[in-house]
Amino acid sequence: MKVLVTCPPMLGMFDEFVEPAKELGIELVAANTTQVLSEEELIKLLPLYDGWIIGDDPATKKVFEAGVKGKLKAAVKWGIGVDNVDFKACEELNIPIINTPNMFGGEVADVALSLLLALARQTHYIDREIRNNFSWPKPAGMSVSGKNVGVVGFGDIGENTVKRLIGFDVNITVYDPGVEGNKGYTQVKREVYPEGIEYLDFIIFTCALNQHNFHMLNAKVLASMKKGAQVINVARGPLIDEKALINALQSGQIKAAGLDVFEEEPLPKDSPLRDMQQCIFGSHNGSNTKEGVRRATFKAISHIAEFLGNK
Repeated sequence: MKVLVTCPPMLGMFDEFVEPAKELGIELVAANTTQVLSEEELIKLLPLYDGWIIGDDPATKKVFEAGVKGKLKAAVKWGIGVDNVDFKACEELNIPIINTPNMFGGEVADVALSLLLALARQTHYIDREIRNNFSWPKPAGMSVSGKNVGVVGFGDIGENTVKRLIGFDVNITVYDPGVEGNKGYTQVKREVYPEGIEYLDFIIFTCALNQHNFHMLNAKVLASMKKGAQVINVARGPLIDEKALINALQSGQIKAAGLDVFEEEPLPKDSPLRDMQQCIFGSHNGSNTKEGVRRATFKAISHIAEFLGNK
């Protein structure tokens, strides 16, 4: 059984998974991609394979329809987020599919905290100035202790972020309509988004993307935030109205942002964000540690082998 792999973190360690997959009767085939394949590319490619381990590609109804006209029998969405996958189409087409949740909440939370600390102390700016301008800058940073931090999402990533924040002696507000209570963290205050956002020094997005929270950080919400607040997103780009964020950064309403994800990925060459030296950018790479990739990949291979073995 041939299985197409389009998930970049898995592709980065691809050779490590070939033999374990073979033992389960699976031949893994690496796609030529650094982020996503297009819908057109997938429509041509997918019918040649029995299974598909999906990254952040457009796994649309058209793609799945093309796949089942060929050999496609099953799929697995590698990782947590499923906003790019049409699960309803899979159900209609009788394609078994599942994702791999709760695999690397700690890893993504580590990136969220690293962005917060770098923004607070401007370590990214200092590094750039020393390397590029041969200078010796000493900007006055911000003490983290006592600051107000909002966490949007209280699932695996959000909870792991809260665990880490507690050690920094900050005031934590959590927003998540799908989770009741504070999960035993007495330091956590719960609010209904965006109540209390005007008091936050930092807001961290860790939630899944769905039809209800698209552009949940928009121009209206940004205008209501504390002047000079900072934004961190390690979840999904479209949670933030990027144009509105750019305007808020340009006006100084928002001081800086740490973004591992964007509305369009890779970040376009002409994006105004590239000129904002106060910001820190990632490459949608928060989950990508060797340990986390192994956990998620072996789970994905196990699922796809089980699906294909039942066909």
